[in-house]
Amino acid sequence: MNDWIDYYDSTHTIYASKLHRDLHFAGLARDIISYIPSPDAVVLDYSCGEALSAAKVAEACGMLILAEPAPGVRGRLIARFAPNTKIRVRALEELRNMPEGSIDLVVMNSVAQYMKPEELDVAFAVIRRLLRPNGRLVLGDILRPEVGMPRDVLALLMFASKHGFLRDALVGLVKTALSDYRELRTKVGLQRYSEKDMLTKLTKAGFNPVRAPKNIGHNRWRTTFVARLALGGS
Repeated sequence: MNDWIDYYDSTHTIYASKLHRDLHFAGLARDIISYIPSPDAVVLDYSCGEALSAAKVAEACGMLILAEPAPGVRGRLIARFAPNTKIRVRALEELRNMPEGSIDLVVMNSVAQYMKPEELDVAFAVIRRLLRPNGRLVLGDILRPEVGMPRDVLALLMFASKHGFLRDALVGLVKTALSDYRELRTKVGLQRYSEKDMLTKLTKAGFNPVRAPKNIGHNRWRTTFVARLALGGS
């Protein structure tokens, strides 16, 4: 396994149980819906993953575009949501061919940590071109330099305790420690950004960013940023 796309395209152990997985995606859907500006908005979920609750998000907007780099995941998305006329599935490469200024909201959640800084810059350029003048980018689940894996473990255990899958979470942590995830995390690593660094990066990419009051998802030690196009952006 060479990179994170391969990992998420495989049969991985990132979720402790079906309940964990379902609660995770349901929570993400609620958070994403809170950012949708209107019922007719066009929403892009950039590197969406399995997006199991995408139908809920689609109910709250005019069109939902699920963009996913992993071919196996993308195939499952196409099969799962084929009957839903409000959902479209795209490869990341296809976003370059979409009309300029055609998206009201772009959500990139729990993605930046898996991208090299220069890859993230390229993604920001694509997103900037796609956003309408009054559109927004929501960049969620950013890892902070001063917060390590123990806080991620604690966040999971707190979430599991609250929702009744603590035992599964403990078993899942052991499985993850013995899986390709730990090897990849050591070999490839994860990108971390301080609030100042990410605000600077987004500003250089042509956005006016602010830190959101709370993170998307259950991990309160990670951060979310909301960015609009800077004056003169398009």
